Amino acid sequence: MSIDSSYLKKHAARIKAEFELNGFVHIPRFATGAELETIQKNMQRVLQEVVPTMPATHVYYEDLADKTSLKQLQELYEYDAFFKSLMIDSRWQTLAEVCLGEAATPQNMQYFNKPPGASLPTPPHQDGFYFHVKPNHAITLWMALEEVEPEQGCVNYVQGSHKYGMRWHGQSNTLGFSQAMLDFGNHFDRTNTRSFPCQAGDLIAHHCLTIHWADGNHTSDKTRQALGWIYFGATCQEDAEKAASYKKQLDSQLMAAGKV
Repeated sequence: MSIDSSYLKKHAARIKAEFELNGFVHIPRFATGAELETIQKNMQRVLQEVVPTMPATHVYYEDLADKTSLKQLQELYEYDAFFKSLMIDSRWQTLAEVCLGEAATPQNMQYFNKPPGASLPTPPHQDGFYFHVKPNHAITLWMALEEVEPEQGCVNYVQGSHKYGMRWHGQSNTLGFSQAMLDFGNHFDRTNTRSFPCQAGDLIAHHCLTIHWADGNHTSDKTRQALGWIYFGATCQEDAEKAASYKKQLDSQLMAAGKV
């Protein structure tokens, strides 16, 4: 049985405490059974019917000439009513509010995939670097749509890293993750790394300052599909001008490089 809003509210104190202590909270079986199957089926429908209608700047392929190499979708909830229902006034939003301890504003919903054999590693980064908000009080929810073993590129977190502010980032060559940490790999990073192989429907919520990354997909026949929800805490103030400038620059770079 899936985790429902009543469960989240009943266990809110424990979930929030774990999130604040570790910078993430892992909730197995957040979606299961018929509900998970419905999400999976709707995702396949979107891939077949909706993706061709989306703007190129919201659809990333590992190889633009190979439509089987789809890597990432942006703003998914803006293009499909079913996924909008999972984003707004949903138990995913409830979980974000439990973890943040305040109202949460929907910002983005993403689809992630690592195609077999073709995918690159996701570089170490902190989501807050992309968000342009003060204070850095935002959250990403990541839910596996299928079983994810280490060789497929499971997500790794540096436990407690959200307590030490924003680290130095710079240009990356990884599509969908344009900025990467430049000083990753010190003793703290290595000794506090936690990896999360997942079953389909398992969810991990992480703070926007929590360092995380994933390896590439080293299998020859398995995808690594997941959904991501981004919410800002109500107290966040976005630098809209800076965010728009970053998005415009990124789109220009991707088009110039023939990536979109």
